Amino acid sequence: MTPSSMSRRARVASALAIVTLGATIATTIPAQAAGSTLQAAASESGRYFGTAIAAFKLNDSTYSSIANREFNMITAENEMKMDATEPSQNNFSYSSGDQILNWARSNGKRVRGHALAWHSQQPGWMQNMSGTQLRNAMLNHVTQVATHYKGKIYAWDVVNEAYADSGGGRRDSNLQRTGDDWIEAAFRAARAADPGAKLCYNDYNTDNWTWAKTQGVYNMVKDFKARGVPIDCVGFQSHFNSGSPYPSNYRTTLQNFAALGVEVQITELDIEGSGQQQAQTYANVVADCLAVKACTGITVWGVRDSDSWRSSGTPLLFDGSGNKKAAYTSTLDALNRGGVPTDPTTPPTDPTTPPTDPTTPPTDPTTPPTDPTTPPTDPTGRCTASLAIANAWPGGYQATVTVKAGSSSINGWRVTLPSGVSTSNLWNGVLANGVVTNAPYNGSVGAGQSTTFGFVGNGSAPSAGSVTCA
Repeated sequence: MTPSSMSRRARVASALAIVTLGATIATTIPAQAAGSTLQAAASESGRYFGTAIAAFKLNDSTYSSIANREFNMITAENEMKMDATEPSQNNFSYSSGDQILNWARSNGKRVRGHALAWHSQQPGWMQNMSGTQLRNAMLNHVTQVATHYKGKIYAWDVVNEAYADSGGGRRDSNLQRTGDDWIEAAFRAARAADPGAKLCYNDYNTDNWTWAKTQGVYNMVKDFKARGVPIDCVGFQSHFNSGSPYPSNYRTTLQNFAALGVEVQITELDIEGSGQQQAQTYANVVADCLAVKACTGITVWGVRDSDSWRSSGTPLLFDGSGNKKAAYTSTLDALNRGGVPTDPTTPPTDPTTPPTDPTTPPTDPTTPPTDPTTPPTDPTGRCTASLAIANAWPGGYQATVTVKAGSSSINGWRVTLPSGVSTSNLWNGVLANGVVTNAPYNGSVGAGQSTTFGFVGNGSAPSAGSVTCA
């Protein structure tokens, strides 16, 4: 054997050893490590996984640590809505919204803004307006709030819940009565105020492709895109329960909206139930989103079951103690597994109208009553308060309390709730020992004017009527 042939054999042996070693390494290191948290797993596919936050709960270490560890998109539960940000006309208050924004940004998270224009949760001064005066006030609100948060919000729910639950048409509201173009006007004002934010329309009971409400929103978005109205995304609240279950054509709905050239975002997800059935439904929703390229993220409406507006239905991924549920594991696994696209079902040419009397209560936890009881006048010049039940369901209810000043203005108020009221979710006030005091931004109420606060209660609803105000 010549030295040259020995050299060639040595080189071949060395090369084989390298190949063998490389094959061994390749079989022991996965191509892509699985995400160990919801935000990490979602990020692998370029999506976000978020939650809704209440500012007053950020001091709860269990609450804030879960939110920080698991989620990378934050929505203010109530703190950026109309009544919180403009409690009196042209008097804007951003302290609570800023608290959530600053917490999110300091922890490396993005923020969804919710919501700029809505028929519900309007401040008292706006509820009494109509026509051109109301239209101008709404546009001013959109402009001022979007300008304040310019460059800091990933996406705004510009208009919230503007479609009726049946029939496919617009919801009758004071804003709708200013003219059918009010939604378009709000979107144009939001674009002018913050050109960098994605602009979304957000609604509930639009998950089933065959429902008339879904088709009504679809046709509006199609029209907006055709005419150049600035709309970037559509939000699906997706509150699922036995009365409004996850539909088998959910992915079809997401695909068909995406085909219009908008992003689709699951904005307020919660799924009532427990055990494997709940876990499987969460996994199905995640798989549907991942199968649609334009589905850019998912937000669950709350951190723990005890934080949910429908806590009796245990609809979230963590139990009241902050422990991971089976639904958490199935959601994480589905995010890591990725969606499996399927051919979309052909949209029906004659969509079926959804039930005219759906059993699902309005799916935003803060919807006030459509016809609140007018508080009685107070000749002494102090304040009065009146409680009205907005919605009720087995195991819970939603209430709104209107506080009205008498013949002179007030600077601060206290309302004693009815005996036996139990709540873990209250907005526009501070609760302690059954007494609600004003938030920092709504204590000053002019003579004859009013402000509101609301809460979600556990158990049976109290009788509507007066409560004590001081």
